[in-house]
Amino acid sequence: MRRGLIALATIVLVGLLTLGLTQAGGDEDPAPKASAFDLGQARRALAGAPAPLAALHEQSGRLLGGGKAAYRERLAGLKGHPVVVNKWASWCNPCRVEFPAFQGQGTKEGKRVAFIGVDSRDSSGPAARFLAEMPLPYPSYSDPEGEIAALLGPSAFPVTAFYDERGKLAYLHQGGYRSEADLAADIRRYL
Repeated sequence: MRRGLIALATIVLVGLLTLGLTQAGGDEDPAPKASAFDLGQARRALAGAPAPLAALHEQSGRLLGGGKAAYRERLAGLKGHPVVVNKWASWCNPCRVEFPAFQGQGTKEGKRVAFIGVDSRDSSGPAARFLAEMPLPYPSYSDPEGEIAALLGPSAFPVTAFYDERGKLAYLHQGGYRSEADLAADIRRYL
């Protein structure tokens, strides 16, 4: 009888331990493994956008150089259009998790709203590999030293800045977006 109780207690303990480890997510990576996003389809959907936005779409999925000067020049050229700037890095899990929201909204709103990424404090190899896995329908500026990110003010990763048509900062969202609907709501609210 005693052996039976010990065996039963051991089975229950192992079961609870297994259940706990499964729920904790042990070895799972919360970042998306692969994107169902089709960049070619997004480019077709964005055809006919106004010229400054179409220029962004032509550079979709790319990392651009030029630093602060090129970034500022791009923003100046986008006056007259609302702009969403998303600071991300390939090593940032919340950034990775929110990428599908930016893929979706960048495609749905890209004929009206300019989207720009800023890959900050990241290495070019991992960033390029991540963009190959999770392409965006707009370009990102490479910002290895965080100089462009400093223009957004002190912030963690990720951060999203919303600029109105005049180029004035309307809202700065700290942290990742949990869903595309949350990002869409902020686009409607602030732009």
